[in-house]
Amino acid sequence: MARITRRKLLALSGGGVVAARTGGIAAILALRQAPAYAQGTTIHWLRWNDFVPASDEVLRKQIAPECEKALGVKLNIEMINGNDIQARTTSAIQSGTGPDVICVLNNWAQLYPESVFDVSDVAEEIGKAQDGFYEESRVVANDGKKWIAVPWCVLGAQLAYRKSWFAEIGYDAPKFPQTWEEYREAGKKLKAKERPFGQAVSHSFGDPPTYAYPYLWSWGGKEVEADGKTVVLNSKETVDSVNFAVGFWKDAYDDGGLAWDDSSNNRAFLAGTISSTLNGASIYIEAKRKPEVYLTETGTPLFKDILHAPLPKGAAGQFGYHLPMSNMLMKYVKDPKPGKEFLRWITSKPVYQPWFDSQQGYSVGATTIWEKDKLWDKDPVMLPFRTAARAGRFPGYAGPADRHAAEVLSKYIIVDMTAKAIQGMPEQDAVKWAQGEVASVHAA
Repeated sequence: MARITRRKLLALSGGGVVAARTGGIAAILALRQAPAYAQGTTIHWLRWNDFVPASDEVLRKQIAPECEKALGVKLNIEMINGNDIQARTTSAIQSGTGPDVICVLNNWAQLYPESVFDVSDVAEEIGKAQDGFYEESRVVANDGKKWIAVPWCVLGAQLAYRKSWFAEIGYDAPKFPQTWEEYREAGKKLKAKERPFGQAVSHSFGDPPTYAYPYLWSWGGKEVEADGKTVVLNSKETVDSVNFAVGFWKDAYDDGGLAWDDSSNNRAFLAGTISSTLNGASIYIEAKRKPEVYLTETGTPLFKDILHAPLPKGAAGQFGYHLPMSNMLMKYVKDPKPGKEFLRWITSKPVYQPWFDSQQGYSVGATTIWEKDKLWDKDPVMLPFRTAARAGRFPGYAGPADRHAAEVLSKYIIVDMTAKAIQGMPEQDAVKWAQGEVASVHAA
């Protein structure tokens, strides 16, 4: 941590204003008092309602009071459904007023580069101190020239599955279906036992795209070439993937998934009506939190019958897409300095640590330093999430995760391509429709 004398800091800052060049959050901690410019101010931080409720409690009851003591800033945390964040962001930008900091999902920051402050000084400081950001964290929060948001975390996505039910059909742990064909056959057997797979194929920010994109990539399909301009979605590989998906859905999945949001599969799994679903670790964490509530059909704690595995392999390989989150500092804010110091402070390791601990592995952090945390020694069931973000690809592949990729993702074009086919549109027509939609985005 950088050292700075009180006299030097006051001379540089005119009474306590902390600039990045004087050491950022390190200077605040060294001085042991809040920067003068922030006294009496409020930071309004908009973020999602976490799927791990304990983490929201840590923010409200521990970190918010500490923020006022450390920075002289009253932290007003507003938590809403993740699916509502984009609408709130758009409304705030159009009206020129709203939250000071907005925690966005996926690569949504790429949609608003002109409406946010350059936070390169903060992001570079955090990355340097914490062994660097994951590539997925970097590409969603950096427009190639500057940081337009400060990465916050990456939520690992893995298949949660019922260990005993898979054992009944020949997959004794740690054995698990390795290919889509094997997974489909397993699904047929389980659905015949009224234990189908569950998957949201709908307009919801998390589970639908984190399944649809890696599935497409595993068949060799992609949106664009590496130049980021040539749209190549309408390919044999994509058509093959959709053809397989239609039969796979009928054979193995709960039909209700076409109307599910990101919480629906959690409820279905905890209720014992599905056997496997792509999700973060929230299902397991919730079952473990309430072992007397969530039980198997034999009356034993459900969490003891849950394991995690990556999505299966396809002809082109095995892929994952893990959901990143990052904090934007909005440009309609009159003075960005308090917001920058808040972002420095809350993302610093000592402050971030209790929030990370409360996540229990649901978040892997945005920087690689968190892979080394002792948290991972506590529960072997969570180990598949430890390095999940290293294997992640992001929408826009093989091109950049830029504004075009963000718009395609926000419009759920890749998800809808499969949903339309499942609902009866000829597979080739569904792919042609998606090709046209993606091309329109790139032509705009």
